[in-house]
Amino acid sequence: MNLQGGVTVDRAVEQIKVGNEARTLLIVDDDDTLRQRLATAMQRRGYRVSTAADVASGVALARQLKPAFAVVDLRMPGGNGLEVVRELHGVRADMRIVMLTGYGNIATAVAAVKVGAIDYLAKPADADDIDRALNAVGTKLPAPPDHPMSADRVRWEHIQRVFEQCDRNVSETARRLNMHRRTLQRILSKHSPHE
Repeated sequence: MNLQGGVTVDRAVEQIKVGNEARTLLIVDDDDTLRQRLATAMQRRGYRVSTAADVASGVALARQLKPAFAVVDLRMPGGNGLEVVRELHGVRADMRIVMLTGYGNIATAVAAVKVGAIDYLAKPADADDIDRALNAVGTKLPAPPDHPMSADRVRWEHIQRVFEQCDRNVSETARRLNMHRRTLQRILSKHSPHE
């Protein structure tokens, strides 16, 4: 099976076995830019990184590599990140898994933890925050990020996400957000709030 970038599962396994198996990390995310940036950032932090762009290749790679750590996106083509977390936890019970998502809500966070994730971070998550979450001792949550997104920024990100999901239809977005159309138009016309 070919993974993102033309690397086969067998070749990825060989690459991981050459390095330090204790710091193996699998990143499963369909966002090419985010996945590659995160892979580079985590390699700088001493991880041996493998990546996959969808649920099927992520699960296949996890079964062969049995990495110590994983970072999984919630929504991807071909399935749901919760399914991936469940599979990964079945492959290696002590795997430390962090769920990433731009669709943050309490119900999904609880579901992610129930199927085996140790933490749940909203996109765009900083590599330092992910590293802290992956290496938190026991079941204790890591310390809060040094520079978390402001409440205004989180709100703006959520509105932008729903707007994109509604194919940039202002009326449909306003209906789904239970917001007046003109209010939504004012929000959309402004630049994003500062972190």
